Formats: sequence, structure tokens, C-alpha cells
Amino acid sequence: MKNVLRAISLLSMLIAGTALAEKNVELKPLLGDAGSPVASETFDSPLSKTFKAAKGEWNVVDGVLLGKELASDKHAAVLNYGKPNRNSVVRFSFKLDDDTKGFNFSLNHKRGHLFRVVVAPTKMTINLDKDKKDPTSKAKVMATAKAKFAPGQWHTMQIEMMGDKVVAQTDNGAVAKANHETLDTDKPNYRFVMRGNSLSLDDLTISEIK
Repeated sequence: MKNVLRAISLLSMLIAGTALAEKNVELKPLLGDAGSPVASETFDSPLSKTFKAAKGEWNVVDGVLLGKELASDKHAAVLNYGKPNRNSVVRFSFKLDDDTKGFNFSLNHKRGHLFRVVVAPTKMTINLDKDKKDPTSKAKVMATAKAKFAPGQWHTMQIEMMGDKVVAQTDNGAVAKANHETLDTDKPNYRFVMRGNSLSLDDLTISEIK
């Protein structure tokens, strides 16, 4: 009987662990209500012209977008998704493989870098970027959420931007919230930034938020 109970307990733990690493999970927005999607990418075909690789190598392989840093670039791999935005909800699936320790989901304004959501093996942060045109400006971490993002496991991330507020959450329960007056501005695109050999992306959906 004890062996049966141990087996049931082990199975429950395995199921629970699997449930905390899922692909394309619906996450409830915390800043408002998401409208109908204004953009959706499932990567069942080659990259649309909305995407532009600024650095690195980005290819669709077996229905998934794979990003890879190139040593010859001497720069992190960067992929732009050219859709102007201000208030929006972005959701996508991601997976880290090989030596890839994380990635950034980055937003710019017309003058340069604005802020980014940074995923690392044990945490997620929302960082305000340094304004390169302002010598007194400094980059800073606005919010941190502890979480585990193990290699080879799919996760879902959702980022909400509304006015001067931003919320980032993932399927494993990590939630980070931040606000700053500079965030309430028009943004020319969405950007994925990574270092390493393999970042997998899928199920990209963008909606307006009200």
C-alpha cells in the first residue's frame, strides 16, 4: 500500500511540474481587457516581411522560429517585429536550449532604447534602459520576479503595456509589475534580443488593451 501511495505521490509531482512549463497558455491580463488580436504569427511558413533580423540568424524550422547569435556580429542577435504600438498585450511561447541562458523582449521609443523584459535562468526582470542621449540617465531594474526557466522547456510569456505601466507574467506564476512616466509613449516595434545558440519562439499574438 505504501508503495502505491509513493507512486501516486511521485506521479502527482511529475504532473504538477509539467503543468508549470507550458506552451501557448492563456494568461489573464492584469492591466485591462485584451481586444481581438491585431497580429498573430504561428511560424507555419517563412517569416513575414513584418520581421527584420538586425543581428544574428533567425529562421523558421518545423513550425518554430529559431534565433541564434553569430560570433561574426560581435553583438547579441536582434529581431524586430515592425508593428507600431503604444498600449498592447503581447503573448508568445519560448524555449531556451544549448548555451542560451535567457533573452530580452525589448521596446524602443523614437529616440532609442526604452525598456526591456529580461528572462534569466532563475528570474525575470523589467529594466528601464539608459537614454544614450542623456548623460545623466542610468539603466535600472524596476521589478523582479523569481522563477525557473530550465533549458528544453517551453514557457508562455505575456507582456502588457498600458500608459506608464507594464506587467510581465509567465505560465509558471512569475509576475513583475513596473511603472515609469517615460513608458507612456509611442513605440515603433517589438524586439527580441538573445545571446547563445538557440532560442525558440512560437505562438506570437498581439492585441490592443483597454
